[in-house]
Amino acid sequence: MPITLPTWLRSMLPGRWRKTVPRVAVIRLSGAIGAVSPFRAGLSIAGVAASLERGFSLKGITAVALVINSPGGSAAQSHLIHRRIRALAGEKTLPVFAFVEDVAASGGYMIACAADEIVADPASLVGSIGVVSAGFGFDRLIERLGVERRIHTQGEAKAMLDPFRPEDPADVARLLAIQADVQELFTALVRERRPKLTADRNLFTGAVWTGRQALELGLVDGLGDVRSTLRERYGKVVELVLVADRRGSLIARLLRRAGPGGTSFARMPNLAEDAIAALDERAAWARFGL
Repeated sequence: MPITLPTWLRSMLPGRWRKTVPRVAVIRLSGAIGAVSPFRAGLSIAGVAASLERGFSLKGITAVALVINSPGGSAAQSHLIHRRIRALAGEKTLPVFAFVEDVAASGGYMIACAADEIVADPASLVGSIGVVSAGFGFDRLIERLGVERRIHTQGEAKAMLDPFRPEDPADVARLLAIQADVQELFTALVRERRPKLTADRNLFTGAVWTGRQALELGLVDGLGDVRSTLRERYGKVVELVLVADRRGSLIARLLRRAGPGGTSFARMPNLAEDAIAALDERAAWARFGL
């Protein structure tokens, strides 16, 4: 059986003894997409940018593999991550593979579309190409409690969809227009990145499919997992280099200055907001039976 030497050790050998071993950077992208806090993991451009930079900058790599497990979330953060991956792939002229584990849905699938090839487990869930907004209405509750809602704005749409007031049809119409615009962007992105989509099926309804179904529809290119697929592609001696997510200690995360999509000690989330966000994230996974 061939012995794979570490890169630093191979570099010390005489040239005639060196054997080039294919190296692939492996970056895990796991979690709901959107605002994260020191206590709640997730995906945002601020959180994954460093890992992406390190992965694409590793010496001697042949390709980059993204291992994706996400139910989706923020459209903007998903698009920013997608764009950063494409930019780095172009700068480094490296092929990119995406490997779907449990689910790559909605924004998770948008990120997967940044890859040149998408490979899914046969039992994974793929798709959910759509836009959703959800919330709660508390107007009847506060009325029952005898609480009066007072809100003052400059701009008629400033308090749009306030959960403590009855739903306004004009607010809903504005929201649907926003969703339609985001959906148009999402659809165009998928059509551009996935030219082999099945033409006789509407794949933009928000539905999900198993990995096997997704292969037939052109949403993915193959079935398998990261190790077996890359060994088939580059040989059994391929070196998979896992790019660790350097989140740091809890204290470091608390004191770290927050970037877009994140919070720091200076702006700690309120417990009620954090609880609701956690429930929302749980609901995102639950939609796919996870």
